[in-house]
Amino acid sequence: MVEISPLTGADRARWEVLARAGDTHFGTTRPDDDYERTWHRLLDDGQPRGVAARLDGTIVGVAHYVFHAGIWGSDRCYLADLFVDPAARRQGVATAIIDWLAQDADRHGFPRLYWNTLVDAPARALYDKVGTFNEGLILYTHRPVSESTEDQRSASDEPSGPLV
Repeated sequence: MVEISPLTGADRARWEVLARAGDTHFGTTRPDDDYERTWHRLLDDGQPRGVAARLDGTIVGVAHYVFHAGIWGSDRCYLADLFVDPAARRQGVATAIIDWLAQDADRHGFPRLYWNTLVDAPARALYDKVGTFNEGLILYTHRPVSESTEDQRSASDEPSGPLV
């Protein structure tokens, strides 16, 4: 059975292994300081939030999410990252995480959960079952180009979205 709970200080080492594995999968490179900074943000009871999924007591999946206001209606929960260890896939881990996040968001007054993924992501098979695909929507991103970022443009500039 999959158990989902908020990240705690004791989860640090395994969280970082999975966070780095997700980045590697998407071709994203980050300095070590980014993991340190993000870890502290995840534990400060604010935004963003993080959860761990466990099978037999071992963390096999992680997710990061934020709550934010809606302009015209219900407030929202954005699932920013979802990664499940490849050895634990197809065991209901990602589905359990998404279900848990939807319930957590609703409990906090943020009844709409959404996320992005790559059009050719293997996770699409799951997402098409647990979510509603909005065909025709196009995601645009904008990142101002400066001298320091112009040379650093890479796959990490593309939205990564959740991965299962």
